[in-house]
Amino acid sequence: MKIMKKLLLLVLVVVIALPSIAQSETSTEKNVVKINTLSLILGTGSLFYEHGLSDKISGQLGAGYLNYGVSGNRFSGLFLTPELRFYPKGNAIDGMYVAPYLRYQGLTVKVDPDKATLTNIGGGVALGRQWITNSGFTMDLFFGGHYTTANLKVDGSASEDTFTISAFDGIGFRFGFALGFAF
Repeated sequence: MKIMKKLLLLVLVVVIALPSIAQSETSTEKNVVKINTLSLILGTGSLFYEHGLSDKISGQLGAGYLNYGVSGNRFSGLFLTPELRFYPKGNAIDGMYVAPYLRYQGLTVKVDPDKATLTNIGGGVALGRQWITNSGFTMDLFFGGHYTTANLKVDGSASEDTFTISAFDGIGFRFGFALGFAF
């Protein structure tokens, strides 16, 4: 719980300080590559590529590797998150945005000695704010919610009741603070 409080304090300080360091002119960059720093705390690495498609719209693809444990279950595998971002003020890749997205995860679930394959797919909406400094340094703060449907395929003679997959089935939340560079 102390880590969460420190994390929230850090995010609050960054949000307050960003307007003073962010550029005041319209950015001319069309591409951003970034890493979600908050996901690293959960044992997940995620990389994003965003490309401006027009003045108000960009497309982003997130890919990552997840590796963490919940309720005695060990989850590991890949995920993809494509999204379309709408920037209402007309400066795609720099400013406030609304982003509908899809989520696909292909995971291995282990509860020693049993193993299963978990596949889930769903979608949701994120809200966020992205800043680009004069040097091209990018900060992206976002949060949202989604709904996913999980499919568990058990290997061997194990029972489906052995695995706890509730964190991957139904309503979920997404949040992050990504750092990167625009070019």
